[in-house]
Amino acid sequence: HIGNSMKRADTDGLLINFCQTKFVRKIKNKSLPHNHFFHLHYALLALGDTNYANFCNGGKTIDSRLQQLGAKHFYATGHADDGTGLEVVVDPWIEGLWDALKKTFSSMATSDQQDTDLSDCTQDNFHKNASGQEKNKSDLEVDLHLLKLSETDSQKGKAITSDSIDVETLSTVLAASLKQSVPPLSESALNVPALPASYLEVCLEQVSTEGETVPSDKDSYHEVSISKAVQLTQDDAVKTAISLELDISNLAYQPGDAFDILCPNRASEVKELLLRLDLQTQKNGAVQVNLLKNSTAKIPLHIPQNGSLQFILTWCLEIRSAPKKAFVRALADFTQNSSEKRRLLELCSKDGSADYNSFVRDANVCLLDLLRAFPSCLPPLSLLFEHLPKLQPRAYSAASSSLQHPGKVNFVFNVVEFPARPEHPARTGLCTGWLAGHVSSILRPLGTVPASERLGTSALPKVHVRPRPSSTFHLPADPSVPVVMVGPGTGVAPFIGFLQQREKEREANQEATFGEMWLFFGCRHKDKDFLFREELERFAHNGTLSNLIVCFSRDEPDAAGTVNRPTYVQHNLSLHAKNVASILLKDKGSLYVCGDAKNMAKDVNDTLLEIIGNELQIDKLDAMKTVAGLREEKRYLQDIWS
Repeated sequence: HIGNSMKRADTDGLLINFCQTKFVRKIKNKSLPHNHFFHLHYALLALGDTNYANFCNGGKTIDSRLQQLGAKHFYATGHADDGTGLEVVVDPWIEGLWDALKKTFSSMATSDQQDTDLSDCTQDNFHKNASGQEKNKSDLEVDLHLLKLSETDSQKGKAITSDSIDVETLSTVLAASLKQSVPPLSESALNVPALPASYLEVCLEQVSTEGETVPSDKDSYHEVSISKAVQLTQDDAVKTAISLELDISNLAYQPGDAFDILCPNRASEVKELLLRLDLQTQKNGAVQVNLLKNSTAKIPLHIPQNGSLQFILTWCLEIRSAPKKAFVRALADFTQNSSEKRRLLELCSKDGSADYNSFVRDANVCLLDLLRAFPSCLPPLSLLFEHLPKLQPRAYSAASSSLQHPGKVNFVFNVVEFPARPEHPARTGLCTGWLAGHVSSILRPLGTVPASERLGTSALPKVHVRPRPSSTFHLPADPSVPVVMVGPGTGVAPFIGFLQQREKEREANQEATFGEMWLFFGCRHKDKDFLFREELERFAHNGTLSNLIVCFSRDEPDAAGTVNRPTYVQHNLSLHAKNVASILLKDKGSLYVCGDAKNMAKDVNDTLLEIIGNELQIDKLDAMKTVAGLREEKRYLQDIWS
């Protein structure tokens, strides 16, 4: 398998181990002939995390280069996401691998003619994943077939039967839910993963540690004031977009960079968790964390020694994360009710993958939701410390240029809303909801007096931030290079910075040659959520922006009988295919894409393949190689998120 870097959200380097680095360096040698690996049939499992940009970049780069050199897949490439649980993709990928290997060896023993048949057969066999349902291609590009495992493999797990479960309880089940299963799962023996070994001992000292405010790595962060908070959308818009301006007089950045923001867990959720664990009276006690005897593990670095329990649950642990299967398996062992324990074992089992995906991962269920659903589950504090991940800062792209706003940085975000559902109550995104509440006292609609002019700076809300420089997502060093930008919704943010930068450069160098700048923007409604409308129209009017191409997905057509109206940014790209192709292929321009990874970025990439294929009159494989070349030359850059 090939893992991608998880060090920085915008990294596009292959920060992989030494042996892999040597391998990558060798296969990227431009002197290698195009058929260098013509003899090679391979399978590849890439590991990554969609919380970071350039998901599975290491694996994707190697995969692309091997194909450029003539190698062929004998099995579909897997892309496993640590953000949602590696096992969701890894388990079915590994199990389907054996069948693919058998077919490969069989074909090798007969004739080379079977290579084509093998490829077709492999693809046809992988139309069902572990859940029996279609899997999103962002998780796994081709659905994988799950082989039935032996139930006697004591090293991997054990068979759990429903004989000991309360029959009356099971008979009342009408439909599957987080709490309940239905046949055949409810009547099956289960292949559950092995119980993760405990390795931490947690003690609470009765010493008050009140007064802590931010995590121990605060030295890398800067406390800054929020001088402006503006709601960019109308109150009746589907989403609420807010723009913040921060005072950062001592911090440097470029358009295209991002800023990390520290945010806490909700105080109400921390309080509920303390009550649920019966630790509310010890919330200010100093936490001592030690390794169990003979353990070879390490104490997680994000858990500070002597920090208060409330501080650790507020600032250090991601209590909102969806519990991974290993955590669910461990929780089952601390669940007293047999029916509840059985259900937790189902959710972490291979047999219950569909239920886990539906009722835990896709439902955004967190630890508190599980504890509410299974009241007899009483985990020790050490289990939470072992399984809850670090509370990560949230990164937001700069939506400004320091040339136009010295000592300031702007960024924009949508307040994420999770509606109530059977698995959990209604709630907002962890950071976006916190930020919206944090700036409520200074939030204003467009066109009104900024808070900094009404309040003293000491009264302004503050946040802890640190710059997150991008290695590549910047304007070309040569200003004459043309640029195509694709950024629907809040994905337009870095391009506001690009355009502010270019506007100032044009003012300062009126004799210089500047390349065209195209922006493809999209939103739902022209009059409700057209972000930065006045500023974008100003850029278009003064020539900074050569072409502003906008679409509105939910507005009615302007004229009766209008058909084929562009709905999304990829549709407008297709309408301007010749211009886009000319900029990228003839003028050696750059394409920047910012926004949603699962849908928009994929659709834009597919559209780009069509544009290049049609313009160059080449097939899809050759178009893919051309697009890979653009990425290699750093002329196709993405800042995307899931």
